[in-house]
Amino acid sequence: MDGTINSYLESAIRESIEVKQAVLENMLGEIASAGRLIAETLRSGNKLLLFGNGGSAADAQHIAAEFIGRFERERRALPAIALTTDTSILTALTNDYSGEVIFARQVEALGQPGDLVIVYSTSGNSPNVLAGINAARAKGLRVVGLTGEGGGKMAELCDLILRVPSRRTSRIQEAHITISHALCEVVEADLFRE
Repeated sequence: MDGTINSYLESAIRESIEVKQAVLENMLGEIASAGRLIAETLRSGNKLLLFGNGGSAADAQHIAAEFIGRFERERRALPAIALTTDTSILTALTNDYSGEVIFARQVEALGQPGDLVIVYSTSGNSPNVLAGINAARAKGLRVVGLTGEGGGKMAELCDLILRVPSRRTSRIQEAHITISHALCEVVEADLFRE
């Protein structure tokens, strides 16, 4: 049994490394563009709005916390709101309207000119994610999307799309967090040069 377990573990870790290697070799330009866009947004006094479903919701919350708290440098707090955290808003909107509007209504309420929306979706096809992006577009907000290989419908709606070259949800999410941490590092270095 240990041999089988080890085989599964080795396969999973190797596949994760291969996906991240492909990100390194093929996506640095797009990731750098996203880093510049985030830094520009924050430098100008605007905020980040982040959202996604499931594990992607956790990624949105995680990265919002990195900006508000700190990533690796002691510095001032940076404005970021995860639209996945207020259970009263989420449940009221789902009850009174539908789950499809949970991000769109929040973007409509909180988004201001100059803000940047960061969207996580492994498929790029979730109706509530697409509605949130459309709400951002209607308000003139810029949108950075992190998704999987195909990009789904959101690929056409985002100003900048970061497509992780994989179709496996777990590998896509692992790469999303690596990319997001790299973006945090770039933004801190840009905004808080010593």
